[in-house]
Order: sequence, then structure tokens, then C-alpha cells
Amino acid sequence: IVYCSTNKVYGENVDKIPLVEKGKRYAYKDVLGVSEQMSTDLTGHTPYGVSKLVGDLYAQEYSYIYKMKTGVFRMSCTYGTRQFGFEDQGWVAWFIIATLFNQPVTIYGNGKQVRDMLYVDDLVDAFNRFIHSDLKNGLFNIGGGPDNTISLLEFLEELELLTGKRPKVNFANWRPSDQKVYISDTLKLEKTLNWKIKTRVKEGIKKLAEWIKDNESYFS
Repeated sequence: IVYCSTNKVYGENVDKIPLVEKGKRYAYKDVLGVSEQMSTDLTGHTPYGVSKLVGDLYAQEYSYIYKMKTGVFRMSCTYGTRQFGFEDQGWVAWFIIATLFNQPVTIYGNGKQVRDMLYVDDLVDAFNRFIHSDLKNGLFNIGGGPDNTISLLEFLEELELLTGKRPKVNFANWRPSDQKVYISDTLKLEKTLNWKIKTRVKEGIKKLAEWIKDNESYFS
């Protein structure tokens, strides 16, 4: 069993990591990323985070009690071709769709929030490595890691370079429990499954933008 968990299981505990505010992004101070050692307890998660955490714990428990092979992957920002994003879910695809088809984008906060970006092919590669491994169970943080991060403001700039267009942007209040920065520490996954990212963030954005352009009828 492979269970798709989320970084939201760590909730507002992530916000205890000190930040540095820069021109177009926030950054962790003296920390590369969030490891599996971070607590999921005593924190606000959002209902989405709670629902994911329940399944996360069930998957671990079934391995412990019933000896089922379970892999729990706490995912960061996963994106890629064939993604139909909208404002509340799949923001990477949504920003591209909105840009290409002249729809407004709402940014909740100031746009300096940062996510690490994981292309879907690399996610599937990690799943396959776990499935075909000798591991009886596994709990992994998975994402783009420190070398594949982008802020919302930087993302819009990259889109403008790729498409020559920039959407109308509206700014709104921060959403409750929205992490200003989330970057996965993937060292455990890399060492355990000999896994490495192959698709860098700018390459992945380009692939997704080209797929959306080539399939305009899905979005018009």
C-alpha cells in the first residue's frame, strides 16, 4: 500500500522554523528542509491536513499490527502534465491555465510564500522504488527539496518568460494555517531508496505549460 500523505500533517509546527524575508520570497533560517522528525502533534492542521493525517496514521498502524507493506509519502507540491488545477487545489497548473486563458489569479498573502516543487514522474519513480524494495514499511518526506523551490511571485515571473503573458493578480488575506515556507528534507528517501530528482523546477513548469497549450480544448 502506498499512501499519499501531505506536508500539512505538520501543520503550524512548520511555522516555528525561523524565516528570513527577502525581496521576492521567504527562506528558512539555518534549516534546509523539514525532516520526518518534525512533530505532527499539538498543532493546527486545517481539515484537509487532519484528513490526511488520519490516513497517514492508519497506514502506519496496519503495517505495525498486521504486517502489511505500507509506504507513507508526505508530499509537498506535486505537479505535472495532465493536471487540471483550480484555485483551491493544484495551484501550479491553475496559475498556468489562468495566465494562458486570461483569467485572474488570487494570491492569499503577499506572494513570497515558498514551496518545493516535485514533478510527477519523480514522484512515481519513488513509489516504484519503494514497491520493489525489500522494505516492510516506510515513512518519507518527499518534495523538490532545497534545490527546487519557488515563490508565487517568482513563479509568475517564470511564466511571463515562458508565455509572454502575466495574469491580473488580486491579493487577499492569508489563509488560516497556510505555511509561509515548506521545503522537504528528502535525505532519508534519497539514502533509503537511492532516489534522486530528475526534473528540475523550470523544466517541469515548461513541460506543464506546453501540455496545457497543446490541449487548449480541455480548458476553453
